[in-house]
Amino acid sequence: MAVPKRKTTPSKRGMRRAHDRLQGNSYTEDADSGELRRPHHIDLKSGMYRGRQVLEPKDD
Repeated sequence: MAVPKRKTTPSKRGMRRAHDRLQGNSYTEDADSGELRRPHHIDLKSGMYRGRQVLEPKDD
């Protein structure tokens, strides 16, 4: 069974865990409508995705 030779210091442990945090959601401004939307997702207001009409637009 593998056993660590030395105790991992809090500094090294923190450096290893530096990338384990949760990232916030990223949003991009839609070129056509100017609304914020997630990248690679359908714009629900207009129903457009990559320049094509995919869904019927929502009526407010």
